[in-house]
Amino acid sequence: MSRPTTTADGLTGRYAPPTPAREVTARSGDGVVFPVEVHGRDGDPAVVLSHGWTCSTLFWAPVIRELTATGHRVVVYDQRGHGRSPAAATPAVYSTAMLADDLCAVLDAALAPGEKAVIGGHSMGGMTLMAAAGREQLRTHAAALMLCSTGAQHLTGQARVIPFRSERLRHHAHRALLGSSAPLGPVTALTRKALAYGTLGPQPDPATVEATARIVHACPTGVRAAWGGVLAGLDLSAKVPHLDAPTAVVIGTHDRLTPLPHAHRMAALLPDCTGVHRLERRGHMTPLEEPETVSEVLAGLVSHHLTAPAGTLADDATDVPADAATRAGAATTKEKSA
Repeated sequence: MSRPTTTADGLTGRYAPPTPAREVTARSGDGVVFPVEVHGRDGDPAVVLSHGWTCSTLFWAPVIRELTATGHRVVVYDQRGHGRSPAAATPAVYSTAMLADDLCAVLDAALAPGEKAVIGGHSMGGMTLMAAAGREQLRTHAAALMLCSTGAQHLTGQARVIPFRSERLRHHAHRALLGSSAPLGPVTALTRKALAYGTLGPQPDPATVEATARIVHACPTGVRAAWGGVLAGLDLSAKVPHLDAPTAVVIGTHDRLTPLPHAHRMAALLPDCTGVHRLERRGHMTPLEEPETVSEVLAGLVSHHLTAPAGTLADDATDVPADAATRAGAATTKEKSA
Protein backbone atom coordinates (compact mmCIF):
# COMPACT_ATOMS: atom_id res chain seq x y z
CA MET A 1 0.00 0.00 0.00
CA SER A 2 1.30 3.46 -0.80
CA ARG A 3 1.41 6.21 1.79
CA PRO A 4 -1.32 8.81 1.29
CA THR A 5 -0.45 12.44 0.75
CA THR A 6 -0.70 14.36 4.05
CA THR A 7 0.78 17.48 5.59
CA ALA A 8 3.47 15.16 6.95
CA ASP A 9 4.90 14.80 3.43
CA GLY A 10 7.08 17.84 4.14
CA LEU A 11 9.29 15.81 6.50
CA THR A 12 12.95 15.94 5.52
CA GLY A 13 16.37 14.78 6.69
CA ARG A 14 16.33 12.14 9.43
CA TYR A 15 12.58 12.75 9.84
CA ALA A 16 11.77 11.72 6.26
CA PRO A 17 9.89 8.40 6.20
CA PRO A 18 12.23 5.47 5.40
CA THR A 19 11.06 2.91 2.86
CA PRO A 20 10.13 -0.39 4.52
CA ALA A 21 11.78 -3.60 3.36
CA ARG A 22 8.32 -5.15 3.16
CA GLU A 23 4.77 -4.86 4.45
CA VAL A 24 2.42 -7.38 6.01
CA THR A 25 -1.28 -7.11 6.79
CA ALA A 26 -2.65 -7.43 10.32
CA ARG A 27 -6.25 -8.34 11.11
CA SER A 28 -7.52 -7.12 14.47
CA GLY A 29 -10.13 -8.74 16.70
CA ASP A 30 -12.98 -6.79 15.13
CA GLY A 31 -11.97 -7.87 11.61
CA VAL A 32 -10.36 -4.57 10.61
CA VAL A 33 -7.20 -4.98 8.53
CA PHE A 34 -4.31 -2.52 8.41
CA PRO A 35 -0.76 -2.47 7.03
CA VAL A 36 2.35 -3.16 9.10
CA GLU A 37 5.80 -1.95 8.00
CA VAL A 38 8.90 -4.11 8.46
CA HIS A 39 12.24 -2.30 8.20
CA GLY A 40 15.64 -3.98 8.06
CA ARG A 41 16.75 -7.53 7.37
CA ASP A 42 14.58 -10.52 8.20
CA GLY A 43 17.39 -12.29 10.05
CA ASP A 44 18.03 -9.42 12.48
CA PRO A 45 16.55 -9.26 16.01
CA ALA A 46 13.13 -7.62 16.07
CA VAL A 47 11.99 -4.41 17.73
CA VAL A 48 8.25 -3.63 17.57
CA LEU A 49 7.23 0.01 18.13
CA SER A 50 3.83 1.53 18.91
CA HIS A 51 3.38 5.30 18.48
CA GLY A 52 1.37 7.75 20.52
CA TRP A 53 -1.75 9.89 20.24
CA THR A 54 -1.99 12.02 17.05
CA CYS A 55 1.14 10.45 15.55
CA SER A 56 1.82 7.68 13.00
CA THR A 57 4.62 5.44 11.76
CA LEU A 58 6.27 8.68 10.59
CA PHE A 59 7.03 9.41 14.24
CA TRP A 60 9.55 6.56 14.43
CA ALA A 61 11.59 7.52 11.32
CA PRO A 62 14.79 8.60 13.11
CA VAL A 63 14.65 5.62 15.49
CA ILE A 64 14.11 3.23 12.58
CA ARG A 65 17.21 4.64 10.89
CA GLU A 66 19.30 4.27 14.05
CA LEU A 67 18.20 0.71 14.74
CA THR A 68 18.35 -0.71 11.22
CA ALA A 69 21.84 0.74 10.81
CA THR A 70 22.97 -1.29 13.84
CA GLY A 71 21.51 -4.62 12.78
CA HIS A 72 17.92 -4.56 14.04
CA ARG A 73 14.64 -5.32 12.29
CA VAL A 74 11.98 -2.74 13.17
CA VAL A 75 8.22 -3.31 12.97
CA VAL A 76 5.92 -0.27 13.06
CA TYR A 77 2.20 0.26 12.48
CA ASP A 78 -0.40 3.02 12.68
CA GLN A 79 -2.69 3.08 15.70
CA ARG A 80 -6.37 2.85 14.82
CA GLY A 81 -7.50 5.88 12.84
CA HIS A 82 -3.99 7.28 12.52
CA GLY A 83 -1.94 7.24 9.32
CA ARG A 84 -3.11 4.36 7.12
CA SER A 85 -5.07 2.50 9.80
CA PRO A 86 -8.86 2.75 9.23
CA ALA A 87 -10.83 4.86 11.65
CA ALA A 88 -13.55 3.29 13.78
CA ALA A 89 -17.18 3.74 12.72
CA THR A 90 -18.05 5.77 15.83
CA PRO A 91 -16.02 7.45 18.59
CA ALA A 92 -17.65 5.19 21.19
CA VAL A 93 -15.82 2.18 19.74
CA TYR A 94 -12.35 3.48 20.68
CA SER A 95 -10.97 1.85 23.82
CA THR A 96 -7.80 0.59 25.44
CA ALA A 97 -8.96 -2.93 24.56
CA MET A 98 -8.83 -1.91 20.89
CA LEU A 99 -5.26 -0.72 21.37
CA ALA A 100 -4.35 -4.10 22.83
CA ASP A 101 -6.22 -6.00 20.09
CA ASP A 102 -4.37 -4.13 17.35
CA LEU A 103 -0.96 -4.67 18.96
CA CYS A 104 -1.64 -8.38 19.33
CA ALA A 105 -2.68 -8.54 15.67
CA VAL A 106 0.62 -6.88 14.69
CA LEU A 107 2.63 -9.37 16.74
CA ASP A 108 0.79 -12.25 15.10
CA ALA A 109 1.28 -10.85 11.61
CA ALA A 110 4.87 -9.60 11.76
CA LEU A 111 6.60 -12.16 13.99
CA ALA A 112 7.09 -15.88 13.53
CA PRO A 113 5.28 -18.20 15.99
CA GLY A 114 7.11 -18.01 19.30
CA GLU A 115 9.58 -15.38 18.04
CA LYS A 116 10.76 -12.98 20.72
CA ALA A 117 11.11 -9.22 20.23
CA VAL A 118 11.74 -6.06 22.19
CA ILE A 119 8.47 -4.12 22.20
CA GLY A 120 8.35 -0.39 22.86
CA GLY A 121 5.60 2.18 23.08
CA HIS A 122 5.59 5.98 23.26
CA SER A 123 2.79 7.81 25.11
CA MET A 124 -0.46 6.13 23.97
CA GLY A 125 1.79 3.42 22.54
CA GLY A 126 3.09 2.74 26.04
CA MET A 127 -0.49 2.62 27.26
CA THR A 128 -1.08 0.07 24.50
CA LEU A 129 1.54 -2.20 26.09
CA MET A 130 -0.11 -1.76 29.49
CA ALA A 131 -3.53 -2.54 28.01
CA ALA A 132 -2.10 -5.74 26.49
CA ALA A 133 -0.62 -6.93 29.80
CA GLY A 134 -1.61 -10.54 30.36
CA ARG A 135 -2.45 -11.15 26.68
CA GLU A 136 -0.99 -14.36 25.32
CA GLN A 137 0.62 -12.63 22.33
CA LEU A 138 2.53 -10.21 24.56
CA ARG A 139 3.70 -12.96 26.89
CA THR A 140 4.77 -15.11 23.94
CA HIS A 141 6.62 -12.44 21.99
CA ALA A 142 7.96 -9.92 24.54
CA ALA A 143 11.59 -10.49 25.49
CA ALA A 144 11.64 -6.99 27.00
CA LEU A 145 9.61 -3.79 26.93
CA MET A 146 10.15 -0.03 26.79
CA LEU A 147 7.61 2.44 28.22
CA CYS A 148 8.51 5.85 26.81
CA SER A 149 7.00 9.20 27.88
CA THR A 150 3.80 7.62 29.13
CA GLY A 151 1.60 7.13 32.18
CA ALA A 152 -0.99 4.74 33.53
CA GLN A 153 -3.54 7.05 35.18
CA HIS A 154 -4.39 10.62 36.28
CA LEU A 155 -3.18 12.07 32.99
CA THR A 156 -5.37 15.17 33.05
CA GLY A 157 -4.77 16.31 36.63
CA GLN A 158 -1.01 15.89 36.50
CA ALA A 159 -0.34 17.31 33.04
CA ARG A 160 1.33 20.73 32.95
CA VAL A 161 0.38 21.99 29.48
CA ILE A 162 -2.16 24.33 31.09
CA PRO A 163 -0.26 25.41 34.21
CA PHE A 164 -3.05 25.90 36.76
CA ARG A 165 -1.85 25.36 40.34
CA SER A 166 -4.99 23.45 41.27
CA GLU A 167 -5.01 19.80 40.18
CA ARG A 168 -8.80 19.95 39.91
CA LEU A 169 -8.64 22.89 37.51
CA ARG A 170 -5.87 21.21 35.50
CA HIS A 171 -7.99 18.07 35.28
CA HIS A 172 -10.97 19.92 33.79
CA ALA A 173 -8.85 22.07 31.47
CA HIS A 174 -6.81 19.17 30.11
CA ARG A 175 -9.89 16.97 29.78
CA ALA A 176 -11.44 19.64 27.54
CA LEU A 177 -8.19 19.96 25.59
CA LEU A 178 -7.88 16.20 25.00
CA GLY A 179 -11.46 15.85 23.80
CA SER A 180 -11.51 18.97 21.65
CA SER A 181 -12.64 18.51 18.06
CA ALA A 182 -11.41 21.96 17.03
CA PRO A 183 -9.25 21.73 13.89
CA LEU A 184 -5.55 22.44 14.36
CA GLY A 185 -5.44 24.30 11.07
CA PRO A 186 -2.40 24.68 8.83
CA VAL A 187 1.17 24.43 10.07
CA THR A 188 2.14 28.03 10.78
CA ALA A 189 4.66 29.83 12.99
CA LEU A 190 1.99 30.21 15.69
CA THR A 191 0.84 26.57 15.64
CA ARG A 192 4.44 25.38 15.64
CA LYS A 193 5.17 27.48 18.71
CA ALA A 194 2.08 26.29 20.58
CA LEU A 195 2.74 22.64 19.82
CA ALA A 196 6.41 22.94 20.74
CA TYR A 197 5.45 24.43 24.11
CA GLY A 198 3.15 21.52 24.91
CA THR A 199 5.20 18.63 23.56
CA LEU A 200 8.90 19.50 23.38
CA GLY A 201 11.61 20.56 25.79
CA PRO A 202 13.04 24.08 26.13
CA GLN A 203 14.92 25.39 23.09
CA PRO A 204 14.00 22.54 20.74
CA ASP A 205 15.74 22.08 17.40
CA PRO A 206 13.75 23.82 14.63
CA ALA A 207 13.76 20.62 12.54
CA THR A 208 12.19 18.74 15.49
CA VAL A 209 9.54 21.44 15.86
CA GLU A 210 8.70 21.19 12.16
CA ALA A 211 8.54 17.39 12.20
CA THR A 212 6.32 17.37 15.30
CA ALA A 213 3.92 19.87 13.78
CA ARG A 214 3.60 18.06 10.46
CA ILE A 215 3.05 14.67 12.09
CA VAL A 216 0.48 15.88 14.64
CA HIS A 217 -1.41 18.12 12.18
CA ALA A 218 -1.85 15.14 9.85
CA CYS A 219 -4.03 13.34 12.42
CA PRO A 220 -7.76 13.56 11.55
CA THR A 221 -9.66 15.83 13.92
CA GLY A 222 -12.32 13.27 14.82
CA VAL A 223 -9.73 10.60 15.58
CA ARG A 224 -7.76 13.01 17.74
CA ALA A 225 -10.86 13.90 19.76
CA ALA A 226 -12.08 10.31 20.09
CA TRP A 227 -8.77 8.96 21.40
CA GLY A 228 -8.35 12.07 23.55
CA GLY A 229 -11.60 11.16 25.27
CA VAL A 230 -10.24 7.69 26.01
CA LEU A 231 -7.03 9.12 27.45
CA ALA A 232 -8.91 11.60 29.63
CA GLY A 233 -10.45 8.76 31.63
CA LEU A 234 -7.50 6.38 31.46
CA ASP A 235 -6.65 4.10 34.38
CA LEU A 236 -4.36 1.19 33.55
CA SER A 237 -2.56 1.12 36.91
CA ALA A 238 -3.89 -2.37 37.70
CA LYS A 239 -2.36 -3.66 34.45
CA VAL A 240 1.20 -2.47 35.04
CA PRO A 241 2.13 -5.19 37.58
CA HIS A 242 1.24 -7.78 34.92
CA LEU A 243 3.95 -6.52 32.56
CA ASP A 244 6.33 -9.22 33.73
CA ALA A 245 8.99 -8.86 31.01
CA PRO A 246 12.07 -6.73 31.81
CA THR A 247 10.96 -3.14 31.22
CA ALA A 248 12.87 0.10 30.71
CA VAL A 249 11.18 3.44 31.42
CA VAL A 250 12.17 6.55 29.43
CA ILE A 251 11.08 10.05 30.39
CA GLY A 252 11.97 13.62 29.45
CA THR A 253 12.61 15.85 32.45
CA HIS A 254 10.52 18.64 30.88
CA ASP A 255 7.58 16.49 29.78
CA ARG A 256 4.40 18.52 30.29
CA LEU A 257 1.98 15.82 29.10
CA THR A 258 3.22 12.88 31.19
CA PRO A 259 5.54 14.42 33.80
CA LEU A 260 8.21 12.61 35.83
CA PRO A 261 5.90 11.29 38.61
CA HIS A 262 4.26 8.98 36.06
CA ALA A 263 7.61 7.31 35.32
CA HIS A 264 8.35 6.89 39.03
CA ARG A 265 4.98 5.28 39.73
CA MET A 266 5.28 2.87 36.80
CA ALA A 267 8.78 1.88 37.92
CA ALA A 268 7.41 1.12 41.39
CA LEU A 269 4.63 -1.06 39.97
CA LEU A 270 6.68 -2.97 37.40
CA PRO A 271 7.84 -6.45 38.48
CA ASP A 272 11.15 -6.10 36.60
CA CYS A 273 12.04 -2.47 35.90
CA THR A 274 15.50 -2.36 34.34
CA GLY A 275 15.90 1.36 34.93
CA VAL A 276 14.44 4.84 34.55
CA HIS A 277 16.21 6.78 31.80
CA ARG A 278 15.86 10.54 32.36
CA LEU A 279 16.46 12.59 29.22
CA GLU A 280 17.51 16.02 30.44
CA ARG A 281 15.74 19.06 28.99
CA ARG A 282 13.59 16.91 26.72
CA GLY A 283 9.81 17.08 26.54
CA HIS A 284 7.15 14.54 25.63
CA MET A 285 8.37 13.69 22.11
CA THR A 286 11.58 12.01 23.28
CA PRO A 287 12.02 9.71 20.22
CA LEU A 288 11.93 12.79 17.97
CA GLU A 289 14.03 14.96 20.28
CA GLU A 290 16.71 12.40 21.15
CA PRO A 291 16.33 9.35 18.88
CA GLU A 292 19.92 8.24 19.45
CA THR A 293 19.36 7.69 23.18
CA VAL A 294 15.94 6.08 22.76
CA SER A 295 17.47 3.75 20.16
CA GLU A 296 20.32 2.89 22.52
CA VAL A 297 17.85 1.95 25.25
CA LEU A 298 16.05 -0.36 22.81
CA ALA A 299 19.32 -1.82 21.52
CA GLY A 300 20.41 -2.40 25.11
CA LEU A 301 17.24 -4.37 25.80
CA VAL A 302 17.97 -6.45 22.70
CA SER A 303 21.53 -7.05 23.86
CA HIS A 304 20.52 -8.10 27.37
CA HIS A 305 17.23 -9.90 26.87
CA LEU A 306 16.86 -11.07 23.27
CA THR A 307 18.95 -13.89 21.89
CA ALA A 308 19.91 -12.84 18.36
CA PRO A 309 20.45 -15.27 15.50
CA ALA A 310 24.11 -16.18 15.05
CA GLY A 311 26.06 -13.80 12.85
CA THR A 312 23.89 -10.70 13.31
CA LEU A 313 25.26 -7.38 14.43
CA ALA A 314 23.21 -7.61 17.62
CA ASP A 315 25.60 -10.33 18.84
CA ASP A 316 28.18 -7.58 19.33
CA ALA A 317 25.85 -5.00 20.88
CA THR A 318 27.29 -3.21 23.89
CA ASP A 319 25.81 -2.47 27.30
CA VAL A 320 23.99 0.68 26.29
CA PRO A 321 21.32 1.55 28.90
CA ALA A 322 23.89 3.15 31.23
CA ASP A 323 25.52 4.90 28.25
CA ALA A 324 22.13 6.18 27.17
CA ALA A 325 21.49 7.64 30.59
CA THR A 326 24.92 9.26 30.61
CA ARG A 327 24.32 10.84 27.21
CA ALA A 328 20.98 12.11 28.47
CA GLY A 329 22.79 13.82 31.33
CA ALA A 330 21.53 11.71 34.23
CA ALA A 331 22.13 8.35 35.83
CA THR A 332 19.90 5.42 35.00
CA THR A 333 18.22 4.27 38.18
CA LYS A 334 15.49 1.92 39.22
CA GLU A 335 13.22 4.24 41.12
CA LYS A 336 10.61 2.82 43.46
CA SER A 337 8.85 5.91 44.77
CA ALA A 338 6.76 8.69 43.28
